[in-house]
Amino acid sequence: METDTSINDAPPGDALATLAPLDRADQAAERVSGLDALELGPKKEKGNLGKRIWASTWPKLLAIAIVIGAWQLVYLSEWRPVYVFPPPADVFAELGELITEPKFWDGVQLTMTRALTGFALAVAIGTIIGAAVSQFRPLRAAIGSLITGLQTMPSIMWFPLAILLFQLGEEAILFVVVIGAAPSVANGLISGIDYVPRTWLRVGQVMGMRGIAKYRHLILPASLPSFVSGLKQGWAFSWRSLMAGELLVIVPGTVSIGVRMQTSRDLNDAVAVLSYIIVVLIIGILVDQFFNAADGALRRRWGLTGN
Repeated sequence: METDTSINDAPPGDALATLAPLDRADQAAERVSGLDALELGPKKEKGNLGKRIWASTWPKLLAIAIVIGAWQLVYLSEWRPVYVFPPPADVFAELGELITEPKFWDGVQLTMTRALTGFALAVAIGTIIGAAVSQFRPLRAAIGSLITGLQTMPSIMWFPLAILLFQLGEEAILFVVVIGAAPSVANGLISGIDYVPRTWLRVGQVMGMRGIAKYRHLILPASLPSFVSGLKQGWAFSWRSLMAGELLVIVPGTVSIGVRMQTSRDLNDAVAVLSYIIVVLIIGILVDQFFNAADGALRRRWGLTGN
């Protein structure tokens, strides 16, 4: 059997010439991977879990204690009669009874279903509008200022039109939620795309990225931190619009958090009214913490924090 000895018989200089391109390619790949690693934030060493939880929890507990203390002082000052401004103990006792009632959770479920449905529609519509406006300059010149104007417009102004269009139905509430949140989502995406570094766009062009691939692999990931901020702001608008809608548009046969609060007000039940205010506040804080966690994860991922 014959053996191919061309490599072994090749002069040393030819062998080095053959291997040199491979070595250079490996070194270039290592340099590129090193540069990619520099773009990302360093991995944080895991410390004591209990200490980290306490460090993030005690400021919130202190803020709650200050608010409750101020509330109790105002009550003790007899600024208003007890049936109008009840003490914290009565409100928290009422809240403890509420959370044990199945009907209360049915109302929370209905409210959250409306909130998530309206917010999802707002995200879909706002994302499409934001991508289109950032891509086409004539479209931006035409409706760019309109989007900002809609964002600053009080959502309660839309309810008379919503009631005329959809009567007292779920569609009226969803209409106001969507039109209140979609402009914030669109503006968040537009701002994120506007501030994508020009160098990244040129690199993408050199790599042959065009059309949808360019948006999917370059522009959208780069604009994600700003987009998340837009989502957070959009949720705030949608949540406020929803609460106003449930107080103004009472859909027959439905009992949401807003309806229960309105009923308590009609009955002059200040304890129940304050209890539902706390419920709305807690839900808003929990959702805000979710967006803060997502935003913090993105910033740590891309090395945009000082930690």
